[in-house]
Amino acid sequence: MIIGFCGGTGAGKSTLVEQAARFLGIDNTLILAQDHYYKHLPELTFEERAQINFDHPDALDFDLMVSDLKKLVNGISINCPVYSFAEHLRMNESVPCGSKPFILVEGILVFAHQPLLSLFDYKVYIEADKQLRVQRRVDRDVQQRGRTKDEVHQRFKTTLHNMHDTFIASNREKADIVISNNDTIEKSIAPLKHWLSSVIK
Repeated sequence: MIIGFCGGTGAGKSTLVEQAARFLGIDNTLILAQDHYYKHLPELTFEERAQINFDHPDALDFDLMVSDLKKLVNGISINCPVYSFAEHLRMNESVPCGSKPFILVEGILVFAHQPLLSLFDYKVYIEADKQLRVQRRVDRDVQQRGRTKDEVHQRFKTTLHNMHDTFIASNREKADIVISNNDTIEKSIAPLKHWLSSVIK
């Protein structure tokens, strides 16, 4: 069973997907994250790569993501790429991933590419208030991706809000269920677990 998880940046997708994997059983579940499938562009300088709009569908190697997911569906293991947001490049190493009964595909744009969307058995949209998403994105990018607060806020003003309105928000209508993630993780995961229980029967 393949379940896609979409939602705006900072909505809490990764956290809820990890909780869903625990509920379904870690040994039975593989998480495939969009963040590992950004295009590898070593021919560009670091400064040029830093200017890439990572919230636009064109930044993603959807062909590779679709190919890898199809292999997993057919029981074929893949070598999942590892992407460095510090360098804006794929790392030399990859992570071997075997197929599992449950495959959870998560990312802000995973509903924006029809060939990928068509592979999902179910679709979950995770939403959160704009200001909360901004704060979560700032916290993550400063702690994990070497950004400054001003840099992240500037990116929201120039790019992120517009990309959300253009490519992400409308995907809410494609979902089988919408999960609100404005409160504690416990309150957000409860309706997701209830829904998962109903679809895996």
